[in-house]
Amino acid sequence: MTEAEFVEILRSSVNELLRWVGFGTLTGLAAKAIMPGRDPGGAIATMLTGIGGSVVGCGVAMFFWKDAAIDPISFKGFFAAVFGAFTLLFFYRLLSGAFFKETDDGEDRWMHRLRKRVRRRKVVDEILRDAA
Repeated sequence: MTEAEFVEILRSSVNELLRWVGFGTLTGLAAKAIMPGRDPGGAIATMLTGIGGSVVGCGVAMFFWKDAAIDPISFKGFFAAVFGAFTLLFFYRLLSGAFFKETDDGEDRWMHRLRKRVRRRKVVDEILRDAA
């Protein structure tokens, strides 16, 4: 292998890596925008979620539709990747317990949220009363 061939392979590999990083970031951000609530992770986790979502989404599409030829970095691939990243975020939250939190007193989650909102309103009211 000559030096020119090596440089061309290296250049194309770096270009492909940068495309996947950008695409993974965009799909991860789109999936986090769709998913309600607070999202775990920062920029690296968002990018990796998007890249993993691309693999999962395109894989699921090709599994269920045998004739589906989806290029991950395309318009159809973007929607498949967002679906996959959304699915990964959903299962991450499900397995981490973000959807099902137990309270201390054995009360259900709805009552816990209601009491939390009432406490927050009291704090805001006190701040507004002190400011006036």
